[in-house]
Amino acid sequence: MKYEVALNGKIYEVDVTETDAAITAVKQAGFSPAPAALVAPAAPAVQAAPAGNNQSAVAGEKIVAPMPGSILSVNIAVGQSVKAGDVLFVLEAMKMENDIVAPVDGTVKQIIASKGATVDTDDVLAVI
Repeated sequence: MKYEVALNGKIYEVDVTETDAAITAVKQAGFSPAPAALVAPAAPAVQAAPAGNNQSAVAGEKIVAPMPGSILSVNIAVGQSVKAGDVLFVLEAMKMENDIVAPVDGTVKQIIASKGATVDTDDVLAVI
């Protein structure tokens, strides 16, 4: 079953099955949020990420956090070659593990987030 959930100004298209859930699309919210029955409850206050986590000095494809949460694992290293779809990070948000995948093929230029770090929506995690 598919749902659209508004969170932090973005619309997440979520595909939910009996045993699994996956975010299938993310787009900017350009209209008023969906009725309350379809909107996720407000997340509890999240500790701010370390200063400077929103920017990267390295040019390239920025990998950003789609939602606030904690980094459970970092599956890449600087200089590593990655393919589109490879799992770069595992982000825990609302007690669910979310794979953060590479949107493009490339080489990891910079890793900003570390295991255990708390991140906010749109914080830069890495640069490819």
